[in-house]
Amino acid sequence: MNDVPADPRARAAQTKRIRTRAALIAAADSAFSRRGWAATRMEDIADAAGVSPATAYNHFPTKHSLLGMVYEPHVRPLIQQAERDIAAARPVVEAIVDQVRALARLSWYHRGLTASFTAAVFDYTMRVGRAQDPEDDADPRIIAPMHQPLLLLIEHGQATGELRDYPPALEISGMIVNMLLVRSVNRSDEQPSVTADLLLTMLLGALRPELVVARDGQSAWTG
Repeated sequence: MNDVPADPRARAAQTKRIRTRAALIAAADSAFSRRGWAATRMEDIADAAGVSPATAYNHFPTKHSLLGMVYEPHVRPLIQQAERDIAAARPVVEAIVDQVRALARLSWYHRGLTASFTAAVFDYTMRVGRAQDPEDDADPRIIAPMHQPLLLLIEHGQATGELRDYPPALEISGMIVNMLLVRSVNRSDEQPSVTADLLLTMLLGALRPELVVARDGQSAWTG
């Protein structure tokens, strides 16, 4: 299906809209990474992108949704990797170990942006006062679902019997990601390998406790 309008004026308008959106996302990425969530205003982002605040709000109704769109490209490859691992029937523990390490590296390498994302997620959660709603397209938790790769793998592992059925996949994947986000703020200097090790101890301690007991301080996680 061809999404390019036939009318030249419509094509020009579409191109302008795409460029404006990209400029806003780039400006927001820089601002949130450097200034943080609270100190970054939509008006500042609009000014950096060379557009009016009204235009910025036309593309992104809230600061939450804009930050979600900034963070989403970092999450998308992890979801795709989880889907490939499941399709290839890769041992689920190996896939989970790699995912947790990747999430820890993401949090580390983009510390400023992740800290802003954390603030946006918790702020939005308190504002709406409820769990994630898949239909809420303004929720940064839905736009950039950091828990999704682990959710997919844990659901798969529980279905195949590689992991314990309890805790439920949605609960434990959310808990692990929430802990990662909190540590991105409270332990911003913590090396990603240390963060990953802690998260894996908690995650596999719940879903494959025999691995944690057998490991007993060893440096490598194995299935």
